[in-house]
Parts: sequence; C-alpha cells; structure tokens
Amino acid sequence: MNVIEIKSLYKSFGEVKAVNDLSFKVKQGELFAFLGVNGAGKSTTISMMCGNLTPDSGSIEICGRDAEKHIAEITSRIGVVFQSSVLDSVLTVRDNLFSRASLYGITGKAARERIDELASLLGFSDLLKRTVGKLSGGQRRRVDVARALIHNPEILILDEPTTGLDPQTRKHLWSVIDSLKKQRNMTVFLTTHYMEETADADYVVILDSGKIAAEGTPLELKNNYTGDFITVYGADEKNVQALKLPYEQIRDAIRISVKNTEQARDLILANPKLFCDFEISKGKMDDVFLAVTGKKLEGGVL
Repeated sequence: MNVIEIKSLYKSFGEVKAVNDLSFKVKQGELFAFLGVNGAGKSTTISMMCGNLTPDSGSIEICGRDAEKHIAEITSRIGVVFQSSVLDSVLTVRDNLFSRASLYGITGKAARERIDELASLLGFSDLLKRTVGKLSGGQRRRVDVARALIHNPEILILDEPTTGLDPQTRKHLWSVIDSLKKQRNMTVFLTTHYMEETADADYVVILDSGKIAAEGTPLELKNNYTGDFITVYGADEKNVQALKLPYEQIRDAIRISVKNTEQARDLILANPKLFCDFEISKGKMDDVFLAVTGKKLEGGVL
C-alpha cells in the first residue's frame, strides 16, 4: 500500500524552479531515501508535504488524504525532524515534550509515561530537567527525534537528521529508528547527506535541480550506474596495466574497475597468477550519485 503519492508537483520561487514536475510513491513500512545536493528541492518538497508551503500545481496524498484539503488530519499521522531544531531553548527538555504531547491530546500520566519511554529509548533520561539551550548538538537531536515520535506517527520524516553528529550518536539514532520501523511497520522518509545511510533503503530517489534524475533500489542503482571493482593485493602495477582497464592505487592495494561481476569472473579466471589475493565489490551510492548528477561528494556528504 502506498502511504505517500506525489504527482506532477511544481513549486517555483521567482524564476527558480525548486520542484519541477516531481512524481513518486512511498510504500507503507519502507525506508525511502530522497537524495540531492543543497538546492535540489528536497526540503521544499517536505515543506509542501507538511503543509508549510503550497504547491504551484500537482497533488500530494498522504495516508490516502489530499494534503491541500486535509492537512490537519495528515499532520496527526506524521512526525517530522527538520534540518534545524524547533525546540524552545529556554524550556526544559521535559517541558518541550509535554508541550508537544498536549497538541495531540496526550496529557497527564499518559504524557509522562510516553516522555519517559522515549527518553529511555533515545538515551536522554538524565537530561529531562535540563534546559534545551544547554544541550549539545547530539543531545538536542535526540530530543528532536523524541518530539517527532511523541504521538506514535505512521510516517516519520527525517530531513537530514544526523548532519553534524558524531558517529556514535548517529549509530544510536539509526538503531532506534530501525527498531521502531520493524516493530510498528512505520514508514521512514529520509533526506540525508550521508550516503552510507541509504545503503539499507528500500527505495531511493535522486533529485537534481528539482527533477528526478534516477530512482530504484540501491542494488538497481548500483547495477545501472556503476560497475564492480576488483581490489587486488600484492600485485605488480605493470601486470595490472597490461589488463588495459581503469584502476587506482589505494593504500596497499590496486582497485580495478570492471563493467560487472561477469567481467570480473572472466578476468580472474584468465589471470590466476595476478589474482592470488583479491576481493570483488560493487560500486557505492557515492559512485551512483556522481554518475547520475555529475556532482562530486566532499567529506562523505552531498
């Protein structure tokens, strides 16, 4: 079942076409990755999905409801973690979450229990009495996620949720999100700068200048836009050069580019002395993104 359906969506700001004839579907319970460099149209699309912006044309349906006509009903079924924190810095963590819970009719004992549950799950029980303004970036992000989950949403929208976080905090957040996704069949709609976060996505859409440049499962995208690689250890570079294939030196090895696994197999069988110590791997999502958009990644981010 599709829980999000976007058809022929357009949004311009002056002469800039931020979203240009965008159409896609998101299935219930899947991790959907929405990728693109800054300015590609990701956040504009999310703002229209949440009712913060009105499309110039096109349609958005979430949980079977038209976003233009039933946004109040839709917002009760989605949770959103925006790029920038929307927490009140002068209130305590607990007061921020109590305030948010009350908007969904969760009060009193039910609110206290839900806040304590999320605080334990996300590892900030010791921060509930602290004002948000005194939290670190990683601590604040955990509370942002709790805020989005306070009403048990069917769809969790994450707009670059882990940018700037340390690896340990990122890993913990994803562990919690993945667990909730599996337990509750929750749909996760993700935009991210970290390509490794898309490796386990069920479906990926790559945006470029407001349009879909490519889409598919990670495996489909890798097969369509990148080849395979043979990393060979202890090889003489002259012997690798004789293969007349693209290659690069990486630390104590040489990485050879091949079209696919079939070519890799044939190459190894034809050159057994060269390939004594090797491994075969597919291209990464970084390679896919570069091939699709022509834009390079710097420092592991888009």
